[in-house]
Amino acid sequence: MADAGLPTPKGRLPGYLAVPTGPGPWPAVVVLHEVFGLNDDIRRITDRFADNGYLAFAPALFQRGPKPMCIVSAFRALATGSGSAVDDIIAAAEQLRADDRSNGKVGSAGFCMGGGFCLLLADRGVFDATAPNYGPFPPATGAPTRSCPLVASYGADDRLLPGAAATLEKSLDPAVTRDIKEYPGVGHSFMNQWKMPSPLHVVERIAGLHHSAPQAEDAWQRILAFFGDHLRGDG
Repeated sequence: MADAGLPTPKGRLPGYLAVPTGPGPWPAVVVLHEVFGLNDDIRRITDRFADNGYLAFAPALFQRGPKPMCIVSAFRALATGSGSAVDDIIAAAEQLRADDRSNGKVGSAGFCMGGGFCLLLADRGVFDATAPNYGPFPPATGAPTRSCPLVASYGADDRLLPGAAATLEKSLDPAVTRDIKEYPGVGHSFMNQWKMPSPLHVVERIAGLHHSAPQAEDAWQRILAFFGDHLRGDG
């Protein structure tokens, strides 16, 4: 599918929309990319949600101007809790919720920076469930205490986010429905399949960034089961 974007009352939101086949209505998912932006890997992830019966949209958070400035703006939004990136994510959720093809339930799934946005918005009533994958705790809020139903995945060898799974588990109020898992033997970005540019391979090795298929597939199955319960009503 082409990057058609998503129409909103304030204009077209740039991004990638994947529509399931077969009869709807469907629950929806906003897929939030990491610092590498909307790339083929994020499109692959968005397609997988659509293949599993979700109206899925990945907003392109770095297409509001020069990419370096957009990256700075996105991280500023994580630091302050507001900004164009937050506005775009909320607009995507609202549009999907109002879409005639949607059942009115909207979740979020984020990776690295995108997982941070999942955590930032977890208690604002924007999403009905969220899946932060190796998401950093937003400086604006720190580890959340309240959240919509949450399914989170971290790597035990993640040098960027050591102990994050345990910190999140302890921080959340006991009433929050959650499934938090730390995977032994994997580091950061274990669900992503992008190839880092060769000049950054040293960073990749130092930070322990690599895809790991068995753990990624287990995380996928947990997310799909959790979203099935909270967005589709399978439970």
